Amino acid sequence: MRNFFASKSKLFQNWLSATGVILATAAFFAFLLLFALDIFARQSNPYIGIIAYVVAPAFFFGGTAMMFWGFRVQARHVASGAESHPLVINLTRTRDRRLLQFFVAGAIAFLLVTAIGVTQTYHYTESTHFCGETCHGPMHPEHTAYLISPHARVGCVDCHVGSGAQYYVKAKLNGMHQLKATILNNYSRPIPTPVRNLRPAQDTCEQCHWPEKLSGNLERTYHHFLADEANTPFTVRMLLLVGASDRHPTMANGIHWHINLTNKVEYFSPDPQRQTIPWVRVTHADGTTTIYRSPDFKDEPPADDVRRMDCLDCHNRPAHRFRTPNESVELAMLSGEIDRSIPWVKSNIVAALIAPHETKEAALQHISTTLRGIYKDNPKVEALVQTAHRIHSESIFPEMKADWRAYPDNKGHKDWPGCFRCHDGSHKTADGQRSIGGSECNSCHTILAQGSTPEDLKNLSAEGHTFLHIDAEYSDLSCNNCHSGAFIRE
Repeated sequence: MRNFFASKSKLFQNWLSATGVILATAAFFAFLLLFALDIFARQSNPYIGIIAYVVAPAFFFGGTAMMFWGFRVQARHVASGAESHPLVINLTRTRDRRLLQFFVAGAIAFLLVTAIGVTQTYHYTESTHFCGETCHGPMHPEHTAYLISPHARVGCVDCHVGSGAQYYVKAKLNGMHQLKATILNNYSRPIPTPVRNLRPAQDTCEQCHWPEKLSGNLERTYHHFLADEANTPFTVRMLLLVGASDRHPTMANGIHWHINLTNKVEYFSPDPQRQTIPWVRVTHADGTTTIYRSPDFKDEPPADDVRRMDCLDCHNRPAHRFRTPNESVELAMLSGEIDRSIPWVKSNIVAALIAPHETKEAALQHISTTLRGIYKDNPKVEALVQTAHRIHSESIFPEMKADWRAYPDNKGHKDWPGCFRCHDGSHKTADGQRSIGGSECNSCHTILAQGSTPEDLKNLSAEGHTFLHIDAEYSDLSCNNCHSGAFIRE
């Protein structure tokens, strides 16, 4: 038996098998290092899982295959009766000792380079550059929106990677799925949302946004311009009734009441994007529950599809919000980048931006041709073209079919249903005696001032003005029925 193994082991004594041994050893060493980094890191990284559990094993099995390939080649060589020259290291020979020294030094250097490379790769796969640019071509729209978002300094992995065993496994499986879809070029266009495997907002958002801290109400000013010849300004100065901590009395009526830990708000949505909500259940502090239904929903929702409301149900685009053409053009007009004195400039630029195209190049060419044709005698036409190009490049991505239309924004209710997915006045209890309130303008915000002139904005009201729709009182709050983010819906 000893002679049998001795004779077989000689078949591994060739350069091909030796190279396979080195490759397999380095891959195994890299796997152990990556596994240790992944286990003891502050947060799990799904991308390092691709390297640790896909790339490193691939090199390991490749090295092992080289070992046995060398074995097979050597065996055939011996079986053919040819003279065999196995790789023999005889340390009594000066030449072999020298070769062994070079081999050991090279192996140590190779393992050292492997360790450094693995560590650097680990940190690189945590970077925003890797997530948004290197590996994820499909994520270009999201990465672009992220760079101009309030969370541009928050790393992708801080929100998209979970801690703990459950989210560790989910991250690994999701990373494998992303790798496969990217290689096969069969990913969805646009990328579907919401992301189903994110950690709860308490584990992500609330690590920075301290829920117990008193926030109180927030004042905001919204600047708009009408789509008329004069680009008439219309400004709304508003106090948002956000609320505060669980122990603060304003939380009882503030917007953040929905995530107050003393209450529990749950809902069911048959819509993958959660834009239709026919059923809502509120569990009060005393343990009692109240269920609200829309008129056409009579069934009981599947228990597994009932979701507890958290931050991301309203702030659903915290880092990847695609600005509407209206908003982008109005911001440029407000900053002076677009000269608001140019007749019809808002409506013309918005119309050029929203024209459908299959590619970015075709869209930019259309924008250039359109604006240069309309304002050919205006010396500022090239500045308009450049601004329109920038807006398009930051918010509209034809190849991925990604723009504001594909991704609803639930924070508010102007261009999407948002708040009025529930607060539409139609969700009622079984006896019809109670409905979900908040269908008045001043329920969640107080309009301090509004209008088109400086005098209008000086007319402050602590109790709140009735909202003026340009020049008349407006009571129907389904804003998104008319507004689309670009023009008025027909």
